[in-house]
Amino acid sequence: MKLSRNWLNEFTEINVSDKEYADKMTMSGSKVETMERPGEEITNVVVGRVKDIVRHENSDHLFICKVDTGGENTLTVVTGAQNVSKGDLVPVALHGATLPGGIKIKKGNLRGVKSEGMLCSLSEMGLTVNDYPYADPDGIFILEEECHVGQDIRPVLGLDDCIVDFEITNNRPDCMSIRGLARESAATFETPLNLPEPTVKGSGGNIKDYLDILVENPELCPRYTARFIKNVKVGPSPSWMRMRLRACGIRPINNIVDITNYVMLEYGQPLHAFDYSCIAGKRIRIRNAKKGESMSTLDGTPRELTPDMLVIADETKAIGIAGVMGGENSGITADTCQIVFESANFNGNSVRKTAIALGMRTDASSRFEKGLDPSGTLPAVQRACELVELLGAGEVVDGIIDVVASEFKPVKLRLEPGRINKLLGTDIPESQMKKYLKLLGFSIDGDIITVPSWRTDISHYSDIAEEVARFYGYDVIEPTLFAGPTSLGGLTSRQRLEKELGTLCRAMGFYEILTYSFTGQSANDRINMPTDHPLRQTCTIINPLGEDTSIMRTTLLPTMLEALSRNNNYRNRDVKLYELARVYLPASDRELPDERKHLILGTYGQDMDFYILKGMMETILDSLRIFDLRFKAEKGDASYHPGRCARVFSGDTPIGILGQIHPSVAENYDMSQPVYAAELDFEIMEKMRAPEAMYSPLPRYPAVYRDIAVICSADITVADLLDCIKSAGGNLLSKASFFDVYTGTPIPEGQKSVAFSLEFRSDEKSLSEEDIIPLMSHIISKLEDALGASLRK
Repeated sequence: MKLSRNWLNEFTEINVSDKEYADKMTMSGSKVETMERPGEEITNVVVGRVKDIVRHENSDHLFICKVDTGGENTLTVVTGAQNVSKGDLVPVALHGATLPGGIKIKKGNLRGVKSEGMLCSLSEMGLTVNDYPYADPDGIFILEEECHVGQDIRPVLGLDDCIVDFEITNNRPDCMSIRGLARESAATFETPLNLPEPTVKGSGGNIKDYLDILVENPELCPRYTARFIKNVKVGPSPSWMRMRLRACGIRPINNIVDITNYVMLEYGQPLHAFDYSCIAGKRIRIRNAKKGESMSTLDGTPRELTPDMLVIADETKAIGIAGVMGGENSGITADTCQIVFESANFNGNSVRKTAIALGMRTDASSRFEKGLDPSGTLPAVQRACELVELLGAGEVVDGIIDVVASEFKPVKLRLEPGRINKLLGTDIPESQMKKYLKLLGFSIDGDIITVPSWRTDISHYSDIAEEVARFYGYDVIEPTLFAGPTSLGGLTSRQRLEKELGTLCRAMGFYEILTYSFTGQSANDRINMPTDHPLRQTCTIINPLGEDTSIMRTTLLPTMLEALSRNNNYRNRDVKLYELARVYLPASDRELPDERKHLILGTYGQDMDFYILKGMMETILDSLRIFDLRFKAEKGDASYHPGRCARVFSGDTPIGILGQIHPSVAENYDMSQPVYAAELDFEIMEKMRAPEAMYSPLPRYPAVYRDIAVICSADITVADLLDCIKSAGGNLLSKASFFDVYTGTPIPEGQKSVAFSLEFRSDEKSLSEEDIIPLMSHIISKLEDALGASLRK
């Protein structure tokens, strides 16, 4: 929000430097972004009167002017402009003057005649015809403003101002106005505040003879206020209004449009003016747009409307988009003679959604979407009518149409000085708190505070504490420690596990990646996921960016393969990647999905195969103290190679899957070499993790070792044989590990020889042969009975 300090002085006079003003306003909560002085580059330019003008003897297009600039001597200035006449008041840049853009003016000779300065055009002063409509854009700027010879040109043209640009937060729409910033300024500097109420004389008649208003959706339009102006005279605005609009970044257009913009800046309440002759049926309806309805806005752009958008309409058509922009079919033109001023309050969320859907954000919509005060519609339209009468732009018809959906009930809070001081860590007297609040427009009766209607952000005692703190001074509040108990902070057990897991992966050479959670069913197609697979049931995004980002992912495999494919295309030969991220599984008992974290590893290269990846999985899970690991061959997952894939279990609990990616899936990602992946459920890993490792003493008694080789069917896995041996070995079998597989002569076809190393140990005594023989016999017997395996002789 841009603020003209000259305009500000109309409401409260702040006699401090620009820097001091900006610093104190920032410290009181109104952050200043930038400051600008429009006439800062203009120096040594004064008002001059042309006393005489003759043609240059040596030129057919130059003129020699004698110019009075208030000094003792009349200056001679050579100019090429054709619009200068004797007696004209013009801006004169004297010797040594500077103009916008860094232009410097010096004396010189033009075809033998000494020129002691320069007569300035509108553009050379950094202005346009919108600022001064009467000026010749191609000639010298002939002044029609009140001024005298020799006067500095900057105050004449309103360039002796300081423009302060504030950063206004979304919770303070009241500061999106000159009056709002004046209130903050007066409270900050404790200066008198003058906010006069507008006065409208009127010209007789009754507005209801001309207009009827019907609000069909009071929820989206809580208040709609209108006044009627007849005998309108459309023309340029006066210089003071144009300069104030320009200072705040708005281009002057004509007196009627400028009045609506001026009031929007002054009061923060957007207004709109409709050409009455364009309102069919002489009735304004505030309704939702019809399906398939369209209209052209004031910028000449056709807009397709939807039923959730609120529009201003007459009996036959939409003439404006509520809170955003008026329609081209009812705009003010030079022939307009009767107008309707609209001052309304619209639902902020509705305005924001409409502006986004139409791809247009205006000054009006930026204010409405923050939530404006419904009480501001009446004084704003009254101010507009007051300006109409002041400028002689028309006659205000008596009467106001003011449709109010619900009466405003002010917020009342209790002033609790002790509680506020405890929250702030201060010792501010109650009287001082009341002084700050009264400066801001709060009314106080005893210890009850009535919050003004424009402060929609105040609803709790802590908001009152903030108001007190910012005017007491954040910089003078002594820092204090929290009085209550505090935690020591640190990482949770889950966060430590995540960190430990990442460290393990990086230690094995994997690089972390981060991919999007949005995906599409086409990604599931690329990994050969069956159409009836449970992971096809996904959470659909309401407003997707596209077909490929229309659902939430249920597996990390597609995005990992995309990352591997991209690295392969970059000719990276050996790649190891990992990601710890969420998958989103639909939940039947609630609307939100079940967000589960998964760990996925993806790799390819010359030194990688199924067994190396399996070893990495064992290393990770063992380091995380997840024991009783089992790997079971998996042939039914279409994404993986049927002969090089396994499910991972901890006991009977499945943790994940690992293996080589199916060649057809790899081909879908333009990968011609073997690709390997493993996906583990982090949530299950967290549950299956054993407690922190505890110290256990070294064994007191020696171990006894035995090797055993059995012949079994080639279909029986080593894991099944190990499970059988461990269950038969009892408590004395402390370790069993596989070390060899053999096929060939003399092993029968369809069978294999598998060798194991067994370790027996007791905590109570040294084991003897008598202890071991029965155990070995029991193990061999169990292998033969359960799996048909016999001892190799």
